Amino acid sequence: MGEGQVKSRRRVVDHGEVFTAEREVNAMLDMVRQETERIDSRFLEPACGNGNFLAEVLRRKLAVATRRCRRDAAVWERDAFVAVASLYGVELLEDNVAECRDRLLGIVTQEWERVCGRFGSPEFLDAIAFVLSRNIQCGDALTMKTAQGEPITFSEWSLVFGDKVKRRDYRLCDLLENQEETPSLFPSTGTAWGVEEGTNVRLAPVVAEFAPTSIFGVVDHG
Repeated sequence: MGEGQVKSRRRVVDHGEVFTAEREVNAMLDMVRQETERIDSRFLEPACGNGNFLAEVLRRKLAVATRRCRRDAAVWERDAFVAVASLYGVELLEDNVAECRDRLLGIVTQEWERVCGRFGSPEFLDAIAFVLSRNIQCGDALTMKTAQGEPITFSEWSLVFGDKVKRRDYRLCDLLENQEETPSLFPSTGTAWGVEEGTNVRLAPVVAEFAPTSIFGVVDHG
């Protein structure tokens, strides 16, 4: 077992915790390279650990954002927001959840400082931290419940009107109910039970819905 794949023998015994090595992560992601390089392509890691998979997906997405922003800080921040908002993780252990969130925020911060410099918006990193607090959840992906026994709830973040963000919250159990029939984590249309237009896919019910706001305004939704 390679260095860095385990934190302690006790955690392996108690929780079966073994992290995937970087080489294996990249090999698996290379098999779906086109999706990893689509900024808005959604990824759900049901046992995300401290973020090995999500971190590499994020690096690839941010590389695309950097290539196409042409040094425009606002464009980069918008695309980076979409990239982060497309990543979801569930993890059983609280310390891994905190480490994963911090790790992803650190990756964004480093690239934001390099690309945007003094032209970046200070509120941007607060918005990213808030999104990560919603998208990386502490819970059990098998039961689809949090440590408190509540249904795991994820937020869908969609760009509307060009630069506004629309947030809708869904229960993970509802989102995955018909996952075999649709590759999308969230329904593309609709906000209530029903059938998605042109398919036989039943739509997940929305738990909460928020008015469109700026990227920086998402933190006010609490």
